[in-house]
Amino acid sequence: MVQVFRKPEDVPAVVDQAIRIGAMVVWMQEDVVNPEAALTAESAGLKVVMNRCMRKTHVRLVGSRGRS
Repeated sequence: MVQVFRKPEDVPAVVDQAIRIGAMVVWMQEDVVNPEAALTAESAGLKVVMNRCMRKTHVRLVGSRGRS
């Protein structure tokens, strides 16, 4: 998985690198939205998550077990 914390205009280069290294997922954090880069990634067979915080998603799906 490639997690992206960059400006939306930087995402296409990150997606190109993700494709080259054989990543399976490109995860763009909150406020990172680039539909064209997402389409490029999906066309290359990668799964895409866009405009989502990984931590918030984890807590929503799994809960905050083990956190103080």
